[in-house]
Amino acid sequence: MDTENFDAIIVGAGQAGPAIAARCSREGLKTAVIERHHFGGTCVNVGCVPTKTLVASARAIRLAQRGAEFGFDVADLRVDMARVMARKDAIVVKSREGVEAWMRGLKGTEVIVGDASFVGPGTLAVGGRRLSAPRIFLNVGGRAVRPALSGIDTVTTLDNVSVMELDAVPEHLVIVGGSYIGLEFAQLMRRLGAAVTVVERSARLLPREDEDVSDGIRAILEAEGVRIELGAECLSVSPAGERIVVGAACGDGEGITGSHVLLAVGRQPNTDGLGLDLAGIRTDARGYVEVDDQCRTSADGVWAVGDCNGRGAFTHTSWNDHEIVVANLFDGDPRRISDRIPCYALFIDPALGRVGMTETEALASGKRVLRAKMPMQRVGRAREAGETQGFMKVLVDADTQRIMGAAILGMNGDEVVHSLLDIMAADQPYTVISRAVHIHPTVSELVPTLLQQLKPA
Repeated sequence: MDTENFDAIIVGAGQAGPAIAARCSREGLKTAVIERHHFGGTCVNVGCVPTKTLVASARAIRLAQRGAEFGFDVADLRVDMARVMARKDAIVVKSREGVEAWMRGLKGTEVIVGDASFVGPGTLAVGGRRLSAPRIFLNVGGRAVRPALSGIDTVTTLDNVSVMELDAVPEHLVIVGGSYIGLEFAQLMRRLGAAVTVVERSARLLPREDEDVSDGIRAILEAEGVRIELGAECLSVSPAGERIVVGAACGDGEGITGSHVLLAVGRQPNTDGLGLDLAGIRTDARGYVEVDDQCRTSADGVWAVGDCNGRGAFTHTSWNDHEIVVANLFDGDPRRISDRIPCYALFIDPALGRVGMTETEALASGKRVLRAKMPMQRVGRAREAGETQGFMKVLVDADTQRIMGAAILGMNGDEVVHSLLDIMAADQPYTVISRAVHIHPTVSELVPTLLQQLKPA
């Protein structure tokens, strides 16, 4: 079989891959983009785009249910799951087709649909072809973990993909896993009309977060009728006619019977079947590709970006991986993964915006920590909107006046937190924002007030 030579090959058209392909095209490189399924990767097809579309539908339903608070009534409110899902599908398809059209329109770029795997260093096989390039970029993403629970093969379960293919609201959805994905689905499915129970092994939800954040999120969900079962050390599943029993306690506990079970216990990389060993590409014990601070793998001329490198589990970190790679390759700009400040959100309603360290991490750092915390009830805009759940919290290094971390759980928290992130990225003291004049009435206007209340933690 003859080997076809390219200047660059991108495997996977998720968040980082297409952007790298576009830059390679601009640089005049003969480029191949290989995608085995849907263009756009996790975010466009089964992640951010569809889930946030469903969250928006669920929020609209919740507001309609709260009509009496705002001076109106909605009679005979009925959720049409088929229409909810059709709206989601239409938005996904438009986004997916946009990515594919972008790739197919790039100058000097060939799009190849199929499964790729290495057959040797710098050489891939796909669809009966053999391709080689001095630059290969892996953007293969990840998928949901299927845990080794007792009885797992005796029942039908859902994951983050199949749960969004339901054509009817579950009667009772039992979610195994009380972390970010599980909690987003818990709230939106509850708002769509399902009974929902979340079963979590740990003693609290989101154990990586500070306890007050975990407790605040639990209060938000329980106020809407989501049942939370914590400390479930002996998880199991078993059939009960057409229903499923989730065992959450050791011994002969009664278990939780539901109509559907969603498994949301983590993610794993799509690196199996790639033949990475044939290319000299090292992976860790969980299958993530080992990379350096600039996304380079152990094989010369091969980079790994996005979820598959284990250095970030978000669309924004995947995009930043692309920025790091092209900056180093084409711009002479030595950007690094370690330059970025950790930031993410939990998209329940109201959302959690998180940047930098938790309070636990800040206190363990050995630095003198200043802390301020303010309930969202203090925020006029939140009171006016009837969205007073949650709080703002910020942590500052007393000696350098630099912000160490923050959590904003409340109305627009996923947006407001960026005002703090930008100050951190600029390496400026907190006083830059604490002395700023913000617009009234907004949620952000309380950030300077919050920072003016710093005290030793």
